Amino acid sequence: MRTPSRTALSTGVVALAAGVGGVAASFASVGLTREFVAQPIARASTDVLPARSIGAFVAEFGLSGQQMNLLLAMTLAVLVFAGLAAFGLAVGHRVGVSALAALITIVSVWTVATALTGNVIASGSPALASGIVVGLSEAAGRDIGDVELSPDRRRVVTGSLSALGLGALGLSFSPRPQIETEPVDAVSNPGGQTGEGTGMSVPELRELATERSLGIGSIEPLLSDYHYIVDINTIDPTVDRDNWTLSVTGEVEGEVELDYEGLQNLPAENRFSTLRCVGDSLNGKKMDTAIWTGVPVSEVLEQAGPDSDCDCVMVRAADDFYQEFPLSALEDGLLAFGMNGQTLPRGHGYPVRLLVPGHWGEINVKWVTEIEVLEREAEGYWEKRGWHGTGPVNTVAKLWDGGDLDGIVHRDDGTIQLAGHAYAGTRGIERVEVSTDGGDTWTDADLTEPLPGNDVWRQWSHTYDPPETQHEVVVRAVDGNGDLQIKEEANAYPNGATGWVRQTVRP
Repeated sequence: MRTPSRTALSTGVVALAAGVGGVAASFASVGLTREFVAQPIARASTDVLPARSIGAFVAEFGLSGQQMNLLLAMTLAVLVFAGLAAFGLAVGHRVGVSALAALITIVSVWTVATALTGNVIASGSPALASGIVVGLSEAAGRDIGDVELSPDRRRVVTGSLSALGLGALGLSFSPRPQIETEPVDAVSNPGGQTGEGTGMSVPELRELATERSLGIGSIEPLLSDYHYIVDINTIDPTVDRDNWTLSVTGEVEGEVELDYEGLQNLPAENRFSTLRCVGDSLNGKKMDTAIWTGVPVSEVLEQAGPDSDCDCVMVRAADDFYQEFPLSALEDGLLAFGMNGQTLPRGHGYPVRLLVPGHWGEINVKWVTEIEVLEREAEGYWEKRGWHGTGPVNTVAKLWDGGDLDGIVHRDDGTIQLAGHAYAGTRGIERVEVSTDGGDTWTDADLTEPLPGNDVWRQWSHTYDPPETQHEVVVRAVDGNGDLQIKEEANAYPNGATGWVRQTVRP
């Protein structure tokens, strides 16, 4: 005989299994795209949380933070679908019609999934999957002559197994976004570069970066081994380059629209460029350099003929991100379609992203689709959330200690060698000063020869005879304008972290 508590427990387990099955089926049918039912929930959590928390969370955890947010969103989606299935089961049991439970589950899940994703067709997969789990469980729970398992247990076993099966299906057959990876180099289509680096191919620039790198400790070379990824998304947009276009609209003499082939037909160039996240901590690791291949923004803007007294533009992207710039900030900007000699990766904005020299990485718009010349100033995505936005990056000299980056080396001859990176945007680095006595005295460090470009970091090193006791090392940079790195310590929000990096060194 069934007891109410056992029936309620089995109903809860079946409902939860239906929720898991629905989310798994959604993933199996659309993969990690905007039609995945967890994506709108994850995006909503990003939009409603305080800007300070979002910026700190993304900067601290990067991709892992996005994955944590997605996992939370998937859990919430499972619970929502489970609640709908539980409602269907309750109604079906109340009226004594098992098939009604499956029907109500299908209709309610389909309705909610459509409301979340805006796609009625893609929402059919989670709805049908949840309904199948409920239907199979109800069928298994019917009284059948001499069987070892009770009806409630059969319902639980059937529901759990069907959910596990759908989960395996999701992991095995979910579509993966495909990017047509191919070599990219501007040498075959040179633009208007001047000075060192003009006409150099990506392999030549890569070799130059290797030659000028210090190779001290475990710090990255001048061309980063791995480039950090930070954006507002838990699931990046999937953009087909054959359907991609870039529009220049607004206060212009004539609107312009370019497709991918049209952009690549314009004069292009290879360019070293460093990006630093505005949420990067003082001695954090979200600052890297790559060789970017693309078309100067000026080539595109000149075709449209900006005609506005505002001197400001809004750049929009396929992920609904938007950022306002002074028009002058884009004069040296780059519409990049290549990174380190290959097609731009999806996580870095495939097929085309914007690079604005000397500005925080947060506003270098990925998946760019539109440049609108404005008639009046407006706020960008991060400005609306209280962040500094398009202002120039802060000067910084870093001395990493421990982990996968370590610039403190105890040499066999008893000396200690210090090394790190320094960056000041388009102002450049004039010198790096090192103190080995807590800031009482200072010595100029050795600097690597600058790489071509006006927005590139440099490496520094300093070797000294250490005292026999524990001591504090301090580093600071002076930019190309002769201005000393800000001494006052401040957290990243809202203007970027400031202060001098200090590390304790033991003999």
